[in-house]
Amino acid sequence: MDHGEGGVVARGFRFYPTEEELISFYLKHKLHCSNTSRIQQIQRVIPQLHVYDFYPWDLPQYAGEFCDGDEEQWFFFVPRQEKEARGGRPSRLTSSGYWKATGSSSIVYSSSSSISSGAIGIKRTMVFYKGRAPTGKKTEWKMNEYKAFKKEASSKANSRPKLMQEFSLCRLYIKSKCLRAFDRRPSGVGIS
Repeated sequence: MDHGEGGVVARGFRFYPTEEELISFYLKHKLHCSNTSRIQQIQRVIPQLHVYDFYPWDLPQYAGEFCDGDEEQWFFFVPRQEKEARGGRPSRLTSSGYWKATGSSSIVYSSSSSISSGAIGIKRTMVFYKGRAPTGKKTEWKMNEYKAFKKEASSKANSRPKLMQEFSLCRLYIKSKCLRAFDRRPSGVGIS
């Protein structure tokens, strides 16, 4: 499979980044990089798209070239909505469905010992429902939304890290019956 100037991707190659890589490499580069060529390369892998304007089953066709043909997961950079920029809540409605957050946000940690507390961002999980709340019908479509902290979270208990709001990075997938471990690490590697 040929992927342009990036070269040829070997058969069996799979784009399967960890949560740490999604935040500390892809999202941070999208937020901080001023090199237009680098941004274009990253957007070939993870495109920028207003995912809430689409039904989840339509999104895989817009996935980046490393997820082309993947039947398990797709990634997108999502710009902050204007309403959200003014302090409101983001709209997660489609014309006949909506994304609903499940549970509370969780902290994503770095395995790097050079980061004092290890906290690099947050993850929120959402499920897509057909219809309108509160009578919508739950589907098998899920999405993890990642946001990065402006800098590593302080180890002080009363210190709250600030989020970088300009973009989030979303991982879209279909719920499966098997146990799924997105943040795969070699055995013996833990987060302290």
